[in-house]
Amino acid sequence: MTQVKLKIKKGDQVVVISGSNKGAKGEVLKVLPEDNRALVQGVNMVKKHTKASQTSAGGIVTKEATIHISNLAVVDPKSGGATRVGYKVLKDGKKVRVAKKSGETLD
Repeated sequence: MTQVKLKIKKGDQVVVISGSNKGAKGEVLKVLPEDNRALVQGVNMVKKHTKASQTSAGGIVTKEATIHISNLAVVDPKSGGATRVGYKVLKDGKKVRVAKKSGETLD
């Protein structure tokens, strides 16, 4: 299976467009391109039961789980809503990501 280029990168502000966390916004902490998944801050929270060890106490830990890339959209810097991502080459030859809705640069 060939790997597709993902348009969501670490540090992007994203909004969840479908699923149980629909409407939630957060920052991308990590992108897993081989699985087409991303870790978003404060989204898709799960409880993990951990056993006590010498370094940490046991108990129930709440942490983020990964969410599929298809359920995420980049937040438009102008309107604050979901937008698609396009690419544009500037006059100096630099390729930048742009929001399709407003035309604003994302980088």
